[in-house]
Amino acid sequence: MLLRRDRALTGIAIMLDVAFHAGRTGELVGGAEIAERLGAARRGIEPVFQGLSRAGLLESVRGPRGGYRLGRRPRDLRLSDIVASVQEDADAPPDLTGRLQTAVLAPFWHELDVELRSQLASITIEDLLRRAQAAGIRRAIVEPLNFAI
Repeated sequence: MLLRRDRALTGIAIMLDVAFHAGRTGELVGGAEIAERLGAARRGIEPVFQGLSRAGLLESVRGPRGGYRLGRRPRDLRLSDIVASVQEDADAPPDLTGRLQTAVLAPFWHELDVELRSQLASITIEDLLRRAQAAGIRRAIVEPLNFAI
């Protein structure tokens, strides 16, 4: 598994962004807004949105007022589930058949993979939200438009 950093990190960043900006109310967060906050092109991260939605980690609502919300509570969203939902089959390690690779490198890589999976399984989106709070990051308060004259 050893992460492809771009998709794994993007998937986690999307889930954290939705959890942070939707708050406890389950509001919808627009995909364009998420892409802008991540500094990414919407088209470029669309496959990640699709993977997260297919896995049931994100709920997608279509339409002019559509967007995304979490498919589960933040405490039930493990980083390992997020990463697994966005990984591609191309991430499979190549079959190296040399003596050193078979005897040393393959077992070592497997150990790293097991440790990484264990770490990701122990951390939830709720844990990352707590880190954001500890870092002093606050959700922007959006004032409703007032058309009174």
